[in-house]
Amino acid sequence: MKQHKQKQLLCFLLQWLLLSIPFCCKARFVVEKNSLSVTSPDSIKGTHDSAIGNFGIPQYGGSMAGTVVYPKENQKSCKEFSDFSISFKSQPGALPTFLLVDRGDCFFALKVWNAQKAGASAVLVADNVDEPLITMDTPEEDVSSAKYIENITIPSALVTKGFGEKLKKAISGGDMVNLNLDWREAVPHPDDRVEYELWTNSNDECGVKCDMLMEFVKDFKGAAQILEKGGYTQFRPHYITWYCPHAFTLSRQCKSQCINKGRYCAPDPEQDFSSGYDGKDVVVENLRQLCVYKVANETGKPWVWWDYVTDFQIRCPMKEKKYNKECADSVIKSLGIDSRKLDKCIGDPDADSDNPVLKEEQDAQVGKGSRGDVTILPTLVVNNRQYRGKLEKSAVLKALCSGFEETTEPAICLSTDMETNECLDNNGGCWQDKSANLTACKVYCDSSEIFFFISINLLSLQDTFRGKVCECPRVDGVQFKGDGYNHCEPSGPGRCTINNGGCWHEERDGHAFSACVDKDSVKCQCPPGFKGDGVKKCEDINECKEKKACQCPECSCKNTWGSYECSCSGDLLYMRDHDTCISKTGSQVRSAWAAVWLIMLSLGLAAGGAYLVYKYRLRQYMDSEIRAIMAQYMPLDSQPEVANHVNDERA
Repeated sequence: MKQHKQKQLLCFLLQWLLLSIPFCCKARFVVEKNSLSVTSPDSIKGTHDSAIGNFGIPQYGGSMAGTVVYPKENQKSCKEFSDFSISFKSQPGALPTFLLVDRGDCFFALKVWNAQKAGASAVLVADNVDEPLITMDTPEEDVSSAKYIENITIPSALVTKGFGEKLKKAISGGDMVNLNLDWREAVPHPDDRVEYELWTNSNDECGVKCDMLMEFVKDFKGAAQILEKGGYTQFRPHYITWYCPHAFTLSRQCKSQCINKGRYCAPDPEQDFSSGYDGKDVVVENLRQLCVYKVANETGKPWVWWDYVTDFQIRCPMKEKKYNKECADSVIKSLGIDSRKLDKCIGDPDADSDNPVLKEEQDAQVGKGSRGDVTILPTLVVNNRQYRGKLEKSAVLKALCSGFEETTEPAICLSTDMETNECLDNNGGCWQDKSANLTACKVYCDSSEIFFFISINLLSLQDTFRGKVCECPRVDGVQFKGDGYNHCEPSGPGRCTINNGGCWHEERDGHAFSACVDKDSVKCQCPPGFKGDGVKKCEDINECKEKKACQCPECSCKNTWGSYECSCSGDLLYMRDHDTCISKTGSQVRSAWAAVWLIMLSLGLAAGGAYLVYKYRLRQYMDSEIRAIMAQYMPLDSQPEVANHVNDERA
């Protein structure tokens, strides 16, 4: 049963592949070529075609002369030449070395990478079968090769098997083979404006090529906008879709990968129909990006497409589960794009009818004139010729500049001095606080990073074509934290010194209040006497009603901003700590009587003391007198008896 389902799915996928390509019967892939001229020896002198490799950096608009070398070992260049102690670095005064290698056994890109590391200035790959020229492309979904592919900087080309044999024969015969690689006519230049288009995709989880595409879009944005604003170029983005065969429109696969009842489809990002994002999510975002271009173009600002795409990549990645309409709408709002026109352009993805925008895209996939069908993503087309080479800023800029007629090139093609200031246009779509003249729009100036402040004194700051980024600033030692697009707030010690920490604050009649608390754990809190969120609003509390202040019978309450006042009727004083009124007069009388009683008490104590002293002294005097009298009439124990004394009882 399981095998049967697998066979059904495989059959479905094969039928879909065969039937869904709108140009299946007239598909035409055009190989982009450059001219190759042999200058010596005379036996093979002449001009030949070669197919430009889809990696490295072709010298569009220029030419290169060199000497061809065919190695005796490692002839397919699948191993590092250092393993064979071979070097192709040119000697001083000698022509650059063009290494001729054979096709087979490993990727084209790996052959060129090994040759570049050995010092070769260019690579010619000789085909191993008799066939028309093909385009040498990078390996699909090969993570291991991603690192060296992005570092290939030398040009490469494929030559036919027959011409390759002629080169080898001449070299083995001892002849010096010199030739010129010429890219001056690789891009036509009919007038003083270059027209180019980029076939791209909003899916950011498709592997190496998606990563390369996203990096290119971010890096090239500034240059693209300069050329477009100056009227030197006309750019248009494109997106590839295909349709689901009618017999399968109700299948689970078509429903998850297509919109408009199977008319416009894209692969499932995770290759899993039961989880994560679906192909239809990618189609809808592709459609939204096309409509961003159309709406912006109607307002005379088609270059806004670059802003939207780069910001969407940063703010709404699939891996963070933010690849959705809500996140897209926040980017659209920050860039000031008319959302109503955008929604009208997008239409209804569930409608059982054609979408005019996507139908036009499917028609454009078919090659016209000198341009072949678009079958590789990403693909750059310059003046109706498919660009071949590394999708890298300086390389693409060379290709665009080679599309101008001689003497009509803009200054950007003659100098690397490309300057602009995206932060002056709608603040670059970044967070800003106009009241404090702060913004998260970060520009680059002479390789040093500068946070741009909205100030008349700083309007001369300009960034290079690397473009802006949205990062929360650091001001006076206080670091702002947030996403840089919608939100930034000061954090840590000293945060309240910067615009009150983003909290509510107000001043009235010389009294100022702030809800900022200099602690990250609390942040904004309305001060005593106020209530609210502390961020946008703090309202005065009416203590007279809500807290029932001044409740004593004689009290009356008056609410003030941030506090209250209590007063007492008549000649009374209010004591706030005890919420009571006291009499001013009563207080004075009690104070006088207290003084009198204090004096009387002091006098009483003095009299009592005097009485005790008097009584003690009097008693001592009386005792001494009594003792003297008694001594005259009777002997005391301490005195001798009187001789003539007669006892009355004895007589």
